[in-house]
Amino acid sequence: MENKQSPMLGLRTVVYMVEDLEKAKAWYAKAFNAQPYYDTPYYVGFNIGGYELGLHPKEKVQGTDNGTVQTYWGVEDIQKVYDILVEMGATKHEAPNNVGGDIVVASVYDPWKNIIGIIYNPEFKLPK
Repeated sequence: MENKQSPMLGLRTVVYMVEDLEKAKAWYAKAFNAQPYYDTPYYVGFNIGGYELGLHPKEKVQGTDNGTVQTYWGVEDIQKVYDILVEMGATKHEAPNNVGGDIVVASVYDPWKNIIGIIYNPEFKLPK
């Protein structure tokens, strides 16, 4: 079997969907003894040992429930990886979109309806 390098660079971000962003931010700040480095009304991000722990308001619109946890695999070329996953039978969950700075996220449903998130984040550095 040919040994090709995976387009997935490793896990980068875990996002918890929460009903009350302010209460969740306070709880996670205390639980992880950390303050958010990114804090907006639509997303709060903590740097925990070089990995992102994110909080996102849970969608309340019918048909848009995105569950309780979203994980993102790091990639270099998000559009290419997104297109490959769709060509392999995945279906669109969230098309690639810029979420601030140079950071781009996307997600697909695998054939079993699991959500696979991918992220291009040039600011992310692996812990040493």
